[in-house]
Amino acid sequence: MVVSKGTRDRQPVPVSPEALAYLAAYLDDVGLPDDGGLIWRTRRGETRPLTYWAARRILQRATEQLGMNWTLHDARHTAATRFARDPEMTLAEVQTILRHAHVTTTALYTVVGLDDLVDKLAEHYGRPAQPAAWSQQYDPQDVAVVFGAR
Repeated sequence: MVVSKGTRDRQPVPVSPEALAYLAAYLDDVGLPDDGGLIWRTRRGETRPLTYWAARRILQRATEQLGMNWTLHDARHTAATRFARDPEMTLAEVQTILRHAHVTTTALYTVVGLDDLVDKLAEHYGRPAQPAAWSQQYDPQDVAVVFGAR
């Protein structure tokens, strides 16, 4: 369950098997939360819930050490883009996972990536050219005049 930023309601979210494995390892290390307690807790100083701002600061410290400029939202954006580009997932499924109210918001992640486009163009130009075929209703001389002799 997550707490929605809009309604503040608790909402179920699907997770990957890998995420559950990481969660199990984390809980083995820090222990189970109290009844009704939050799963994610700080690990420095006094134990308290791990808020968005605390998680954001953890990532900031890590990215500063790495010389990067990543945010928590960057991770969400990357996941959303990967989901939206997966031919086995529908846009409605991606919308549900991301908890977007409108599919138009989810559709923003369907933009074709430059790397994908370059690969598709390379595939296209690597295939043998298909000879032009004109409908029999066109006079071959007219086609030659318009498109050049074949």
